[in-house]
Amino acid sequence: MRIQPRRQILDIWRSVIRSSFQNGSWEWRGRDESNSISDAEQLLCLLYPATEVPALALDQPDIIAEDATKALERFGDPRTIPYRVIEVIEDYLRRNTVDGEPHFGGRGYLVTDGPEPSEEQLRLGLVESYSMSVSLCLAALGFLRLYKPPSRRPALVAKIGVLQTELSKRLTAALVGMLRSFVVNTVGIEEADRPVRAAMLAMVNQRDDPDQIVVSRLRDRLQRVRNRLLEDVRTGVTVDGDLEEESRLFEIGWGWGIVSNATAVDLDLDKCAFDEQPSICTVAGVAEARPYLYSTVLALDGINDLRSQRTLELNLLDDEQRRLTEALRIRFDLTQRYWSTIARFGEVWPLEDIPWRTSDGDESDYYSLLVSAVLVQDLETRQATDDDLNRAVVVFESLAQRGRITRRVTQNDPSVEMHVPGVRMRLGGSAELGPQLYWYARDFAPLLMKRCLQAAALSGNRDSRDRLMRLAKATLDHLMARRLESGDAAGLWDDPTPLFPHETRPAEKEPSWYLTERVIEALITAARTFEAEPLRSPGMRARAEEVLHEAEQLLNRLLLDSDIDDTSARSVRLAEIETKLNRAADILIERPATANALALEALRGLDELAVARDNAARSA
Repeated sequence: MRIQPRRQILDIWRSVIRSSFQNGSWEWRGRDESNSISDAEQLLCLLYPATEVPALALDQPDIIAEDATKALERFGDPRTIPYRVIEVIEDYLRRNTVDGEPHFGGRGYLVTDGPEPSEEQLRLGLVESYSMSVSLCLAALGFLRLYKPPSRRPALVAKIGVLQTELSKRLTAALVGMLRSFVVNTVGIEEADRPVRAAMLAMVNQRDDPDQIVVSRLRDRLQRVRNRLLEDVRTGVTVDGDLEEESRLFEIGWGWGIVSNATAVDLDLDKCAFDEQPSICTVAGVAEARPYLYSTVLALDGINDLRSQRTLELNLLDDEQRRLTEALRIRFDLTQRYWSTIARFGEVWPLEDIPWRTSDGDESDYYSLLVSAVLVQDLETRQATDDDLNRAVVVFESLAQRGRITRRVTQNDPSVEMHVPGVRMRLGGSAELGPQLYWYARDFAPLLMKRCLQAAALSGNRDSRDRLMRLAKATLDHLMARRLESGDAAGLWDDPTPLFPHETRPAEKEPSWYLTERVIEALITAARTFEAEPLRSPGMRARAEEVLHEAEQLLNRLLLDSDIDDTSARSVRLAEIETKLNRAADILIERPATANALALEALRGLDELAVARDNAARSA
C-alpha cells in the first residue's frame, strides 16, 4: 500500500469522531479503562495531526481544508470544529486533575498476576504519561495560541485563558516528572553487581576480548558522557559519586516513573503558573533506579517536541519551563550519545547481534528496535554517515522478518507475543505499594514504521532509502490488515486476528488508543519525510549539466539565425524552450533529475526545430 499520510490521517479522523463523539459529546472510551495516558492518546489522535501537519490545521476556521471539514463533519461545521476541540481539551484537563494537581496515573494499563493494583499504585506517575502530556500540552497550547475566537464571545476568550494556565501547569508538572525519572545507574565489581556487569559486557563484547580491555575501551568512548554527567546533571537526580570511579560501568536513561533516589525539584513560583509547589516536586519515588529502554525512547520523543521549531516560534514555554527544558535537553543529548555509542561499539555492532539483552538479563527483538530508535534519533542530530545508515537498514530488515512483518506467521510462533499481548516489562519497585505491576508494550509495528521513515529521511543513499521506504510500506500493509472492521471504531486499531489466525481470541470491537496514536505518529513522520527535498544525485547533476550545455548551445545557434521581430510559431516555440532551460538551470542543484528532464524536453524541441529548418532549406 502506498503511504499517503493526508488521506490515511483523514480516514482515521473520520473513525475517531464516529467512535468518540456520541450524542453531541466526547466519550472517553476504548478497549482499556480510561486513564491519563489513554485519554491523552485519544485526544492526540485528533490534535497531533492538526498541529504537526500544516495542511490539516484546525485552528483557523476560514481556511480549514475541505477534505478535513468533510472528515470531521460529525463534529460540526468549520466554525464549530475549533470550539469542539476546546471543549475536549477542557474535559481532558478536568478528568486528569485530582485535588487541584495534574494526575499522571496509568489505571487500566497497569496489570498484575492476580490482585488488583492498590490505589497507591494507581496514583503513581508514569514516564509514558509525562511524555504524552508534554506532547499533548504543547499541541493544545499551540492550537489555542493560533485560534482567534470571535470578539463577540468574551466567555470563550476567558475560557481559553483558563485552559492555557491549566495546560501550562500540567506541562510544568510533566517536565518535573521527567526530570525526576531520569537515572544514572553505576555498576561495579561487587558481588551484587556481577550479574548486571556480566550482562552489559556480554552485549558489547562481540569479539570475546578480555573484560579489562572492553572496560578500558568503553571508558574512553564514554568519557565525555561521564564528565558531563558529573558536571551538568544535577536537577532532580542523584548522580552517584561512584561514577567518578572509571573502572565502573554505567547506564543512563529513564526509569518507568519517578525513581527511588530522585531528589526534589524546586520551582520558581514567580516564573510559572503554579501558586505553590506541586507534590510532584517532592513526592518520594518508588521506581527501580535503572533505565528502561521503553521509557527512555518515550522520554526522548517528548523532549523532541519541546525542542521543535514550532514550540520555539510560538513561544509556548514560560521562563521556568525553559529552565526545565534545558535540563532535559542535556539529558537528551547525553542519553542519545550513550546509547548510540553502545549500539555501535566495536567493529561488529552490538545492535547487529539481535536480540538485544538488557542489563537485567531480559532480551527481546523489541529491545533491539528500541535501541535502533535511539540510534536513528542520534544520527538525525549528528548527521548520519552512509555507512551508519546502511548498517541500520540491515538491522531494520532483520527485525521486520523476525517480527513477522515481512515473513509469514508459523504455528505457535513466539514472535506473535511481541504484538499480542506485547512485550511484558516488570515495573521494579512497584511491589512496595501492592502487588507486582507489569506493563505490556505492543507498538512494535508502528514503531518500526516510524523509525524506518526517519532513517529514510536521513539517507543520502538511493538504495538504502528505497529499502527503508519499502519496509515502511510493508509495515503499513501489516498495520492496515489489523484495523477493526465493524462497529463505530471501524478503521481504528487493533484487531490482530486476521494476521495471527492461530491466536484463539475473539475479534475486537473497541479501539486501542495506545496503538492508534502510534500509527498517527508514524503517519506524521511520513508527512515530514515527504516534505523534504528529493535526493540529489551527483551523477544525475553531471548528466543534467551536459544536457543543459548542449541545449544552451543549440538554442543560441537557432536564436542567432532568427529575426528578433519574428512572431511566428517557431519564435514562440523558441521562447518556450528558453523558459524550460532557464527553469532547469535554476533547480539544477536542488532537483537535478527534474532539471535533466526539462533539459531533455528542451533538447528534443530544439532538434525538431533544427530538422524543420533543414527540411525547409532542402526544399528551397
